[in-house]
Amino acid sequence: MQQALNDNLNKIKFLTGNAESLVNINKIFAKEPFNDEIINFLNDLSQSLILNREAKNYSDVVTFAFWIRKSSSLKLKERFYDKNNLSLGKGVVFHVAPSNVPVNFAFSLASGLLTGNANIVKVPSKDFAQVNLIVEALNKVLSDERYKALKDYIYLIKYERDKEVNDLLTGLCDMRVIWGGDNTISEIRKSPLNAWAGEVTFADRYSIALINSNYYLNLDLNLKRKAAQDFYNDTFFSDQNACTSPRAVIWTGNKINEAKKEFWRLEHELVKNKYNFQDIQAVNKLTSFYILAADKLNVKLENGFEDNLIMRAEVKELELDLMNYKDNSGYFFEYEVKENILEIKNLLDNKKCQTLAYLSDDVQELKDLIMSGLKGVDRIVKFGKTMDFDLIWDGYNLFAALTRIISFD
Repeated sequence: MQQALNDNLNKIKFLTGNAESLVNINKIFAKEPFNDEIINFLNDLSQSLILNREAKNYSDVVTFAFWIRKSSSLKLKERFYDKNNLSLGKGVVFHVAPSNVPVNFAFSLASGLLTGNANIVKVPSKDFAQVNLIVEALNKVLSDERYKALKDYIYLIKYERDKEVNDLLTGLCDMRVIWGGDNTISEIRKSPLNAWAGEVTFADRYSIALINSNYYLNLDLNLKRKAAQDFYNDTFFSDQNACTSPRAVIWTGNKINEAKKEFWRLEHELVKNKYNFQDIQAVNKLTSFYILAADKLNVKLENGFEDNLIMRAEVKELELDLMNYKDNSGYFFEYEVKENILEIKNLLDNKKCQTLAYLSDDVQELKDLIMSGLKGVDRIVKFGKTMDFDLIWDGYNLFAALTRIISFD
């Protein structure tokens, strides 16, 4: 048995921590959520990243650095922590980060720390510069004598797909958090949890954007350019690989044609200057459109430019299986609301629909849409905010999931 344990540990590459400490992780005490030591540690990590010149090249790293500032952590504490209850972290959390969103692992780790837990985090196996920057900064801050004790609460690891390693890590945890999508969830679930352990899973999702044409056209040029940048950050920055990235653009109002022309002109200008577009992406998008057009009636390719940096497939109906034809790298379905916002209910009445990003001043219309009884949409955010992380995500309250309340009478 000891040899089997050693064999599995040898399959793991440790970015922080080591095998000897990992196998004893259950001896670590849970902490009170939002304790000062953790908040100060994350704040120092934030400062290290903010002062790093290379980190400034990656907006997702900068966003993470700002999210873990002391002021941000204290705001989260004010929102989630009830000082009238006795509460502690669940114990050990095993996090499985997605392979295509570089900084997700760091947000998941920070969530586990803020809720008082020891953390084992499987980071993406792909070599992302963002991962390297955060790991380097984290190890630097952990080397500070003040945070020596926290080394036993942070294990960042890499390993190839391996059920025996999954079994080992699952056996050590009190909570399992899986971000990797449907296939990863199915694979990890082959490793049974302990009877007392819990699980939070984040399945494959899709997101959409909604633009009110009248509102958009009333913006001045600077705000229109800001809208283009915000939409770029929501979509092109992650090649639309993030579940938060809109794949369909819904237009409302009575000035749609005029608004479309202006919006996509400014977006194309931005993409042409900033986006690293590969030939294979162009071929893939065109192939995806051909497959859609072969299977669906009344589909039209909208472009208007000399390239296909942006491809828009205009659809006349929002059928339930539309997202089966999705692609990335600037490939969008486009739909015009004819009479009533409830026309888009089919697309949203699906548990796989995650985020609705809006550029509109009619917030009540959006609330009415959600309260019509939709099974989908867990987040409604303004343009540019789709990637903003929070302890409430995909309908889950991560603070509640990763802590336990001790009744005291």
